[in-house]
Amino acid sequence: MVGTETHAPATRPKIAIVPVAGLPIVALVLALEIAAILGNWRWGLIFSHVVGGALWTSIDLFVGLVVGPILGRLSIPARIEFVSRFMPKMVIIMPTVVAMNLGAGFQVARLLGNLSVDSPNHAWLIASFIVVGVMVVIALGVLEPANIAVLFEMNKEQPSGERIEHLMKRFVYSAGILGLMQVATLIIMTRVASR
Repeated sequence: MVGTETHAPATRPKIAIVPVAGLPIVALVLALEIAAILGNWRWGLIFSHVVGGALWTSIDLFVGLVVGPILGRLSIPARIEFVSRFMPKMVIIMPTVVAMNLGAGFQVARLLGNLSVDSPNHAWLIASFIVVGVMVVIALGVLEPANIAVLFEMNKEQPSGERIEHLMKRFVYSAGILGLMQVATLIIMTRVASR
């Protein structure tokens, strides 16, 4: 029969949950941080702490305060396209910058003697540990699971747009809260650095 062609429904390509191409970069960054920790390499530790903290802060603020509102105004197909490219990258970027910041930061505090109870910065460091502890719980307990859940949902045969929207709101709001908490860590860290 002419003109009665049947077309199979277009299949969406699966979204890579973890972008494998980025893993060598993550391995290199973490290897350099481990080398700096093992060698008590002060400049390397400070570099890792500052860069990790700056990236963590700026990404959280940017996602929560800029990307979130833009994403909420996009059409559903545009959201899907953006999320399918953005979220996998966040799976490897955020744990890496958090590890850079926290691992190196603790070692810098140790090298500078700020962990000692006698240090004038000790109370500030305890305040920082509390704020950062809450941030890590939010990042690893709310933000990262929401990120991964979005990717798994998008890989389903029939993903639920409502579930994806709910998870994305959780992701964006968590990033915004973390960004605002980052301001507290900036205040604390500049106070420590100025003493």
